[in-house]
Amino acid sequence: MTDTVATFSPLYQQIKGLILGSLQTGEWKPGEMIPSENELAVRYKVSQGTVRKAIDELASENLLVRRQGKGTFVATHHEDRVHFRFLRLMPDEGEPHYPKSQILDCKRLRAPAEIAKLLDLKTGDAVIEIERILFFSEQAIVLEEIWLPGATFKGLTAETLKNWRGPMYALFETEFATHMVRAEEKIRAVAATPESAAALGIAEGSPLLSVERVSYTYGEKPVEVRRAVYQTREHHYHNELN
Repeated sequence: MTDTVATFSPLYQQIKGLILGSLQTGEWKPGEMIPSENELAVRYKVSQGTVRKAIDELASENLLVRRQGKGTFVATHHEDRVHFRFLRLMPDEGEPHYPKSQILDCKRLRAPAEIAKLLDLKTGDAVIEIERILFFSEQAIVLEEIWLPGATFKGLTAETLKNWRGPMYALFETEFATHMVRAEEKIRAVAATPESAAALGIAEGSPLLSVERVSYTYGEKPVEVRRAVYQTREHHYHNELN
């Protein structure tokens, strides 16, 4: 006979989980205001202080946004402050700005084994592969390969991407009800291949920064694999460690 050890989480963590559940089911959509702390306290039958602590933690994780005198809102990728959570390439001089995108290809195919594993799919499941170049101040700086689950992004086409004005994650949020909440990245130094050199207008063998990202939506569900190479002659990868 084995002993069973019960695990308990603080009350505010339980309330955080309930709020996350409402975000996950779409009860409160990106950009919408959630109920007040007092209303949530009544709803969950806890103190207002417990709700505030749960919201503080969700705000620190960039899932909620507090606005002085207005209330608390669900974070959205349509806000400038959220764009730069996921875009970490900054100019050595001048202000950070969002790049222009050139879509090279967008096709539906069967998932290779490695991509399927990262997206928690079965090998051969439908996926969408996007190739694009990002331009900063008219210079080709980033070459990207993006993989998405076909079932989640059914109907996504090259035409949709080319007609969209704004960050790709905002498109995913608006048209496919998929909100990216966090990402994991692997970064390494590589040399430009003939293909990446041609796309970025640099010499073959030039140094590039390789970034592989897996992005997740609510519930720790992987919904994007992004593999990119960055030209860093006039840009750098910026991160803040707290």
